[in-house]
Amino acid sequence: MTNEEPTAPQHGFATEQVHGGFVPDPAHGARVPAIHMSSGFLFDDFDQARDRFAGTDDGYTYTRLGNPTNADVERRVALLERSAEAILVGSGQAAATVAFLGLLQAGDHVVSARSIYEGTRGLLLQNLGRLGIEVDFVADARDLDAWAAAVRPNTKAFFAETIPNPKNDVLDITGVADAAHRAGVPLIVDNTLATPYLVRPVEHGADIVVHSASKFLSGHGAGLGGVVVDGGTFDWSAAPERWTHLTTPERSLGGQSYVERFGSRAFVVFARDVIASRIGPTPSPFNAFLLRQGIETLSLRVERHSANALAIAEYLDQQPEVTSVDHAGLASSPYHDLAQRYLPRGAGSVFAFTLAGGEAAARTFIDAVELFSRMTHLGDVRSLILHPATTTHAGRTPEERAEQGIGDGLIRLSVGIEDVADLVRDLDRGFAALRGPSREARGATASEVASLAHTVPQGHVIAEEV
Repeated sequence: MTNEEPTAPQHGFATEQVHGGFVPDPAHGARVPAIHMSSGFLFDDFDQARDRFAGTDDGYTYTRLGNPTNADVERRVALLERSAEAILVGSGQAAATVAFLGLLQAGDHVVSARSIYEGTRGLLLQNLGRLGIEVDFVADARDLDAWAAAVRPNTKAFFAETIPNPKNDVLDITGVADAAHRAGVPLIVDNTLATPYLVRPVEHGADIVVHSASKFLSGHGAGLGGVVVDGGTFDWSAAPERWTHLTTPERSLGGQSYVERFGSRAFVVFARDVIASRIGPTPSPFNAFLLRQGIETLSLRVERHSANALAIAEYLDQQPEVTSVDHAGLASSPYHDLAQRYLPRGAGSVFAFTLAGGEAAARTFIDAVELFSRMTHLGDVRSLILHPATTTHAGRTPEERAEQGIGDGLIRLSVGIEDVADLVRDLDRGFAALRGPSREARGATASEVASLAHTVPQGHVIAEEV
C-alpha cells in the first residue's frame, strides 16, 4: 500500500509534530493511533483480495508492504520535512540503503561528502561497491568546484549530511544542491542530526532526505527506525535514459512506466514497492509507536539539546587542556556563517572537542565523568560521550583519521536535555582528573556555572513559523 500524500501544512511546527497526518479511528474514536501488531490483514471477500494485489483497492495486505501504525509516522515525517511522501524502515542504515538502491545500479557512480557517518561510508565503499557502484568523496564539502569536478558521465547522485558526525561541519545545502542539479542528478541529504526542526533540506534544494529515526526523532534511545523522504521535486522525465528503472514500461503497471503512472512520486513508489518491500527492512509497529511518541516533543527536546550544547561548547572553549572545539555555533568556527544561514535555531547537539594529551588524556577524561554515558549512540535525551578514534573510526588508518580531523585526543559529545549546570560539573570531573592533585584545578566556578545555566531557556518555546 502506498502512503497518502500529505496535505499542505497549515500550522506551525510544534502543532504539526503533534497533530500532523492524524487519521481518526472510525471504529472506537481513539485519539492516540492504535498499534497494529498484525503480520497481515483480512480481506472482505475474493474480489477485495484480488483488487488489493492489483493495486486498484488501496488497502493493506501484509505489514512488510504497509501498516497503519507505520503509515501514521510516515505522514507526519513527510509533513515536518515539507515533502511529498515518506517511507518508514527499520533503521537509519536501512533508509540509506533503500534510498541508494532506489536510484543506483551496477556501473553507477555517487559523489559524497567525505565527512559522513562511518556506516554510510562502509555501505558506499563495500556493500554497494561489491554491486559495481562507485563512489568519490569530496574532502571539503564547502568546495563547490570539487563537487562539480567529481562528476562523471555515470554519476547518479550526490550525498551529504546537514550536520556531519562528529565534527559539526555544516553543509551548504543550496550550493551542493545546485551543483547536483547542474549535473542532472538528485541530492540526497541525511538530516539525522539537524532534524526538520532545525532545517528542512528540501526547502534549500535537496531532493531526497534520509533519517536515522533512532536518534533525535525518537529521542529516548528505546528503539530503532529510519525514514526515506521524497521531496517530490526532482524531474525524473528530464533525462529518461538515466533512470530507465523509472521510465521503462512495466507489465505490473499495465504497460506504463513509474514516471507515467506516478509522475513526481515515481522514485518513492519504486523505493517502497520494489526496494523496501523486497529487501524487507520493515520496522515493528511498536517501534513506530515509540517513534511517533518521540516526534510529538521533537521541537521541545531539540531546542534544549541545542542550547545546552552551545553553552557547553563555550565552556570547553575556555579550558586550557582543550586545543579545539568543533561547534558551528561558536563565532570562531569556520562553519559559523553556514550555521547562521541554515540553522538559525541552533547547530544541533552533536559536536567534538580535542584534548592536548591525545588518547591517554581522552581515556582519563572519559573514565572520570559520571552523568555522560559512555556509549555509541546519538540524539538521546541523556548526554553521551565517546572516543571516535578507538571506536566508530577505529577501522580507519591513522592517516585516514588525520585527513578527516579525527585525532587521538578528539572526544565526541551528544549533549542531552539535563540541567546544563550539572553537565558542566560533570565535565569538570574530567578536567580535574587530567589536572591531578598536584596541579591547581581550574574547574568552572559557581558563577560560571550559573552564567551558563542562564543561557539555556528553561521551558521557553521559540515562536515558530508555518
